[in-house]
Amino acid sequence: MDKPTLLSAYTEQIAGLLGPETRAFLESYSQHKVQGLRINPLKATPELRETIISEWNLKAVPWCFEGYYYEEPHRPGKHPCHAAGLYYIQEPSAMSAVELLDPRPGENVLDMAAAPGGKTTHIASKLWGQGLLVSNEIHAGRAKILAENVERMGLNNVIVTNSTPAGLSERFPACFDRIMLDAPCSGEGMFRKDAEAVREWSPELVAMCASRQQDILRDAYKLLKPGGWLAYSTCTFNKTENEEVMAWFVSEFPDMSLVRTERIWPHIQRGEGHFVALLRKDDTETNETARTKDTTKAKNSRKRPSRELDSAWAGFNAWQKADLPGYTPGPGRPLLFGESLYWLPENDGFAIRDEHLTGLKLPRAGLHLGEWKKNRFEPAHALAMASKPDEARGVFNASAESEEIRSFLRGETLAVDAALKGWVLVAADGLPLGWGKASSGQLKNHLPKGLRQLH
Repeated sequence: MDKPTLLSAYTEQIAGLLGPETRAFLESYSQHKVQGLRINPLKATPELRETIISEWNLKAVPWCFEGYYYEEPHRPGKHPCHAAGLYYIQEPSAMSAVELLDPRPGENVLDMAAAPGGKTTHIASKLWGQGLLVSNEIHAGRAKILAENVERMGLNNVIVTNSTPAGLSERFPACFDRIMLDAPCSGEGMFRKDAEAVREWSPELVAMCASRQQDILRDAYKLLKPGGWLAYSTCTFNKTENEEVMAWFVSEFPDMSLVRTERIWPHIQRGEGHFVALLRKDDTETNETARTKDTTKAKNSRKRPSRELDSAWAGFNAWQKADLPGYTPGPGRPLLFGESLYWLPENDGFAIRDEHLTGLKLPRAGLHLGEWKKNRFEPAHALAMASKPDEARGVFNASAESEEIRSFLRGETLAVDAALKGWVLVAADGLPLGWGKASSGQLKNHLPKGLRQLH
């Protein structure tokens, strides 16, 4: 592998950081990039886990229990189990951030800059479906990708927002037990796999990123509960965006304490490189925090459900009893956007009200249940991915390696037992892939066209 051409300002910066280790670090650019995946414990059975570990010769990532390295010629992104959400492909160094944050089931968690979804899906796997995760991305196109990855992993307690950090802090002051901020950065840890990151780097970019990181951290502080935890991470090496930003933060907000920092270096560990800092907010509630919470609480109210929402919800319940009788949504409430019916998750002490939603862009307002069209309910792909085969009345299950599963992922109609009727959950090795509708021995494919693997 050819080394990238690095600016002298960058190599001098590295020399200042690493001293005698600089040569070993620079030589790491001649090595191939490291590839990894993180198994989704919400989907994985012990048997499936052992099968892919053995067949793909996966090696454990030391800082992440669910993380594994893989190497060529294996291409897990092309396997049906990827479409089924059995794992998320993620650079191994990046797995360290959520491990340090250590979210717990039942907590309210915010991922502030979440696309494409690696840290969001990691957080959700640690919540085990209990609690609430708000996953935010400021760029609309990337927020859409984030929502798709949340859907693929079968997550039902995640809300995807498309907001500025200030927009979030205005709506949800002091609401979150833990916050993950994977800050936009100069991307020095991307150099080995992204030539564009090398070309874009400059000392001016580093300074600009540090300033932007400070702005985002001001809003993160407002969003964090007293006693809450914040993980700040970057995929860059310089101190300006890492240690110096953290020093500024605890100086600016004296009730924030820096608990621990971790660095992963590509010449020492198997990874592209990452910086993570864990901070805690003092649990003494200030008068300002109490006033803000009281104001928010006083304003919390719900509008009366509309006739359209009542009809859509009744339609879903009738369909669910007939076709998905084992499924029960968690705490929350239904929302109707046009013809799209969602289940908005809630958690103890944090129920998102109508006032919070006004003007807030929601690429995924919780779990998309389906479409209510002309007094007829049609289930959404997201509901299939969040369900289990034993919850459905009709199931078509086949080996992930079978031609039937490959055909389904191409969007083709399948031949099935003539006794199979109505909505059917299609699964690969017990992992849901989507809906089909069976009639007269044929299963009409309802996999969304954008997800079909045509090649």
